[in-house]
Amino acid sequence: MDSAQDLSAKGIYKGQEMPLQRDVDVISIPFGKTITLDEDSVVSIMQAKGSSVSVGYEGRLYLIEGHDFDALGLEALVRPTLDPNATEAEMEAFVWEQLKTCFDPEIPVNIVDLGLVYGCRIDRLLTGERMVVIRMTLTAPGCGMGDVIAEDARRKILGAPQFAKVHVEIVFDPPWSREMMTEEARLELGMF
Repeated sequence: MDSAQDLSAKGIYKGQEMPLQRDVDVISIPFGKTITLDEDSVVSIMQAKGSSVSVGYEGRLYLIEGHDFDALGLEALVRPTLDPNATEAEMEAFVWEQLKTCFDPEIPVNIVDLGLVYGCRIDRLLTGERMVVIRMTLTAPGCGMGDVIAEDARRKILGAPQFAKVHVEIVFDPPWSREMMTEEARLELGMF
């Protein structure tokens, strides 16, 4: 199965309410903390993009990751991973692929195409383990989604056993502007 699903093809749409099929760990929006929603809790679909779904529950927003889609009654996504013998180039490509599955829960464009990711590198620690360092920004300094986006990126990248740590550094220099978006992102958001 792909790392992303077209949920509209499965009859899942924005505003739809559905009971959870099991207890599930979710990321709270905008705080980025993990909590558990209980089985039979009725959630409302807010956005289904990439390999996660934003849901509303009791007036709050949460992110459900693809490998937990079975809690929504959908086929769970297999967490992407890397071959143990992956090259440095393959590892870097994996990181970028995972970043392209991360979305601001309020914007239907991934963070790479939005121009939020300024760079990433893979460092080798003294222990021999690898750490991914990501430099990114937000659409505005007061944007409250930074913790959620950073946690989503961390979890997706840590799906590969080659990486022991992920550090996301949020910077505001240079400041983000819409010119940083890809042409496709500007078209999607009507900002051409």
